[in-house]
Amino acid sequence: MLKLPEVLTEINMSRAAFYRMRARGQAPRLQKLPNGQLRVSRTDLDSWWERCQQRSA
Repeated sequence: MLKLPEVLTEINMSRAAFYRMRARGQAPRLQKLPNGQLRVSRTDLDSWWERCQQRSA
């Protein structure tokens, strides 16, 4: 599980841009932990990244 700042660094995106994509249903799925922190699974991130590359190809 990756922390949101790790994901943002990896995909080179600002938090605001990520949340705009999330509002449109175009971001990888976030999981909220009981302590309120957000995580993205590596599998979800990789799948999302692959879908993005297929759309741009």
